[in-house]
Amino acid sequence: MTTSPKAPPPGLTVGGYALRARLGEGGMGVVHLGQKPGERPVAIKVLRPHIVGDDEARRRLAREVSSLSRVRSRRIAEIVDADPWGEIPFVATRYVPGLSLHDHVQEEGPLTGDDLVWFADCLGEALEAVHDVGVLHRDIKPSNVIMEGRTPILIDFGLARVADDSRITMTGWLLGTPGYLAPEILYGDDATAASDVHAWAATVAFAGTGRAPFGRGPSVAVMDRVRRGEHDLSGLDPAMLPLVEEALAPAAEDRPSLDEVRDWLEDLAGGRPPRPAAPMTQPMVTSMYDDLAAPTRIGTGVAPAAEDTVHWSDEWSSPLDDFYDDRLTQDGGDAGTEPHRQTRVLPDGTTEYVSSEYGPVRERVPAGERLRRALTLLAVGGVATAGITFAPYVALAAIFFTVWLLRSGSRAAASAGNRRSRRGIKWYDGIQLLLAAPWHVLAGLGGTLVLLLWSLGIGAAFALLCFAASVSITTSLAVIGAAFTIGLWWGPGSERLRSPVHRAVDPLARRGVAWLLVTLMVAAGASFLGAAASAQGPVWTPDDSAPLSDVRLPGWL
Repeated sequence: MTTSPKAPPPGLTVGGYALRARLGEGGMGVVHLGQKPGERPVAIKVLRPHIVGDDEARRRLAREVSSLSRVRSRRIAEIVDADPWGEIPFVATRYVPGLSLHDHVQEEGPLTGDDLVWFADCLGEALEAVHDVGVLHRDIKPSNVIMEGRTPILIDFGLARVADDSRITMTGWLLGTPGYLAPEILYGDDATAASDVHAWAATVAFAGTGRAPFGRGPSVAVMDRVRRGEHDLSGLDPAMLPLVEEALAPAAEDRPSLDEVRDWLEDLAGGRPPRPAAPMTQPMVTSMYDDLAAPTRIGTGVAPAAEDTVHWSDEWSSPLDDFYDDRLTQDGGDAGTEPHRQTRVLPDGTTEYVSSEYGPVRERVPAGERLRRALTLLAVGGVATAGITFAPYVALAAIFFTVWLLRSGSRAAASAGNRRSRRGIKWYDGIQLLLAAPWHVLAGLGGTLVLLLWSLGIGAAFALLCFAASVSITTSLAVIGAAFTIGLWWGPGSERLRSPVHRAVDPLARRGVAWLLVTLMVAAGASFLGAAASAQGPVWTPDDSAPLSDVRLPGWL
């Protein structure tokens, strides 16, 4: 599928959805970004005109909808609406903003280490959800995987089939992408679960190397290399190499089953030596006409047991990209919401995703990384507190302008993300953002003032307590600064402050040496300001004297 947006004719609607932008196209249809008034955007796949008149194509689409509407997984862009027999047949799925794996690797480079293992297991989880309802995807490839942050979302079921369906279209064309089709399909045999495992491995190999594992060139040459098993995995993470090599075996019976693939990945994630994968047994697939209440797991021949192993990717969710972090609605801005999810930052710095279908899904961050985040945030808070202690007026002015800048930037990013979700990426997005910047700066001023006054009120309350307790002026300012900083972090509308701060701190906490250097420098700055305040007392620039300096109580210095 291509990913370059192209606007459809103005005013064109399908099934009540206004088509905003062209997202891509495949063999059977074109995918548009669509939206009904007041509803979330969706990805709409419309059959090509020459297929609309083909009743067999419509029947295939109806069968896909019947089966795929039962797929429920957070790793899949599930079907939300469809009309196979309408004047213009279409299928609407959850819209997943973000780059395809192909584009993500081109921009960010290949995945390595834990990121690659996470990617491979999440993609395996998506494939397992498809297989569990008796369906084969048949077109797993980099352009059919969208990256939500570092988490893959499987899209485009245009070539998916109920397992006993024909492998060839009515015209005799082979469906699929040569470099990601299993050898048995190229030989003319029926696709099986092992075929999807082969495509999974080829996609993981691309994610880990940035190259198509069977190379490029004429389709005939690529298909010949696939049939011979002549792949190039040089540069792939050594921990993943044995699994991918086995899953790319030319003979289907030599490949591991999907359950064995996920078990292997679970061992890698847990730091254990991976268990050897047994050859894949003959797959048993549930047809869509079988009992839907008890689907058979492909590749095992038995129904899932109640005590199935919970895989590590089932237990935690990867952070979404900045697009979603910007689209928080609790600040009264014009931000949108992620389809099916909303996010909020929790007290410990982790993110909770609230899904209308799956319920709360909380990011499971390693304890060491959470500790590093907390230490960096404490160091930043220490700078604010020490600054208020040393130079109250100057520090408050600097904090005000910093908060104003961060909140205005957050509003601008949220507005840009909302526009992008409604009508896709446009060449003039950067210009529009620049022209709208003054409005966002002005609009962010009100919320900044409310948050600042809230925090000053908390600081004033602690100032009275210190005054009543006859605490020294330096110590009082330190207490007031700490209370003010906490109020600023948790006050009304502070989500737009915390979000950009976390966006800078969280990635830093994953880089040990860089995190240590930056945190030590920030902590050193806080220590310097604190030491200066203790040595010479507070500096009241631009005023000449401290407020209420003529008031004296016993015990004040």
